[in-house]
Amino acid sequence: MGYIPQHSLDNLKKYSYKGVDKSLLSKHILNPFWTWFVTLWPLTIAPNTITLSGLCLVLLNFLTMLYYDPNYLTLKGGATGPPQWVYFTWGAGLFMYQTLDAIDGKQARRTGMAGPLGEMFDHGCDALNTTLEVILAAQALNLGRSWWTVASQMATLANFYLTTWEEYHTGQLYLAAFSGPVEGILLIVGIYVISGIYGPQFWDVGILTFTRLDRIPFLEQNIPNIGLNESFMVFGAFGVAFNIASSYANVWRATRSANKSTTRPLLGLLPYVFSAALQVIWLASPSYYNSVIIHSRIFVPFLCAWGLQFAHTVGRMILAHVTSSEFPMWDWMWMWSFVGAVDANLPLILGRPPIIQSSPHNVALFVYTTLALSFFAYARFCVLVINDITEYMGIACFTVRKKDKEGHWQMTKLAADGIAKTA
Repeated sequence: MGYIPQHSLDNLKKYSYKGVDKSLLSKHILNPFWTWFVTLWPLTIAPNTITLSGLCLVLLNFLTMLYYDPNYLTLKGGATGPPQWVYFTWGAGLFMYQTLDAIDGKQARRTGMAGPLGEMFDHGCDALNTTLEVILAAQALNLGRSWWTVASQMATLANFYLTTWEEYHTGQLYLAAFSGPVEGILLIVGIYVISGIYGPQFWDVGILTFTRLDRIPFLEQNIPNIGLNESFMVFGAFGVAFNIASSYANVWRATRSANKSTTRPLLGLLPYVFSAALQVIWLASPSYYNSVIIHSRIFVPFLCAWGLQFAHTVGRMILAHVTSSEFPMWDWMWMWSFVGAVDANLPLILGRPPIIQSSPHNVALFVYTTLALSFFAYARFCVLVINDITEYMGIACFTVRKKDKEGHWQMTKLAADGIAKTA
């Protein structure tokens, strides 16, 4: 027995992907493009290879940001950062990520490789991309190291968690008329393009000034003229509230039709609330050394560690979905952040300085250690899950192969037939 229990592995054969996409943009414009684009890929290329290629493009964007701004120096209202042309590459990279993320399922059906491994791999890459895009978008919106970026991280991860939670309880993935994977990504691509044309300082313009509503005395006196970037964050808050309502509505209908409790699934939202609260409590500690995390060069490592812990949490949730296992309510990776949050708040709890994070150097060391442990824990989870699923189902992760009855690797029949037909 490996990482996944045997009885859970047996449930893998019962799994089949189900999805609902109500996006008009996806139906009439993007999907026809994706259907054509997937035909450009040879049948010898595995769908997971396509998925990983898309994530590599986002990682390249992230490395570009670190190269031009290694300390993430752009504070709110600042003027430093990468050259404006870089934002165009970020937009192109994210659009290609969306495209590759959309065609991997089509490639899986073309090659006969559709199954739970692809679901796990796809969602795992999406979870990592979520945090990376938060950091990149905050740079493009000229938010930089600020609580607005923290709020963006919380809202974006919450949307992803809600979608995964909903899929677990309903058995299918719902994409609304306006969803993160479709319209949300294109919206961020648009932000990158605008920042590339006008620079990130463009987003500091007040929304009333931009819309020229400040010429109306009543509006000028009664509505705050917040920046376009901050207005975008407010818009995101309403989006999260809408997604909470719509996701629960879908879960309520599914559980009611199955004669199950319609309120019990709400307990599944507590893990995210708890884990996100830990990060905020850590950042908002009264200790001087800890309160400067958000305004220092370790802010990005902190967000990355948070994102890796989140990816581990939703990864276990997706695994529970494809194996029909119990919903995971606890994740041991939170313990490290719990220690960090408690230690940072010792001045408030016991009236004494932090024990571990007693100096700026120790705070940085602790954050980087958290990042390293989060990375290795999530990497270990991915490797163990991939090994268990590929061994049990007799498939390969990055090649279009299956095992025959004698245990020998061979190309899937669909792929072999397709290659023979092409020849």
